[in-house]
Amino acid sequence: MKKLVVFSGAGMSAESGIQTFRDHDGLWENYDVRDVATPEAWAKNPELVQQFYNQRRKQILEAQPNLAHQLIAELERLFSVTVITQNIDDLHERAGSRNVVHLHGNIRLAKSSAPDAQYTTTFYPIEGWALDLERDRCPQGYPLRPHVVWFGEAVPEYERAIGLVRQADIFIVIGSSLSVYPVAALVDEIQSDCLAFLIDPKADQSRVPEQYQRIHMTASTGMQYLKEILSS
Repeated sequence: MKKLVVFSGAGMSAESGIQTFRDHDGLWENYDVRDVATPEAWAKNPELVQQFYNQRRKQILEAQPNLAHQLIAELERLFSVTVITQNIDDLHERAGSRNVVHLHGNIRLAKSSAPDAQYTTTFYPIEGWALDLERDRCPQGYPLRPHVVWFGEAVPEYERAIGLVRQADIFIVIGSSLSVYPVAALVDEIQSDCLAFLIDPKADQSRVPEQYQRIHMTASTGMQYLKEILSS
């Protein structure tokens, strides 16, 4: 069975109503990302950061997977599918995808806020949508923080993602601005015989090798079109 790897970004979840700060001049739900998405922000005002991610988690729980998520899950009938996502939501899993690598974390999980927390492999499922700084703590006593890779932190899953992309027979980039590094460099890791596609309404503005077939469509429309090609 051929290996198909999907690399998804914020445009994937936008159709489910989940916004990204890159659509709002550096603002994420009217917050400056430096105030809510950095280790320095947590050190300065953990209450604000926790409140921000609690609201994002609530929004994600209320959202539903869109057609693009569902079509990717359906491709598992034809291919060995792995999803590598920049998104912190769990919409791929809720649509039925079984192999999902979260490069930037998963907001449905928490981890310790200890100094070395960015490298931890211990995560705690969150019941509901709210984490409490006083109540929710790790065994060492540190408050739990969202399992999210903040700006300035390491991306522990990046090396694993490189290996998966290099093994892909088919590689689909969908809904990514390809402006967040190092993960945007994954588009350069495909093999010379890999069948590669880029789905984005602004595909012409994206920096990808000539090997990619550009599909100038939204996530759902593009996946409908591409699934027909791959199924034939």
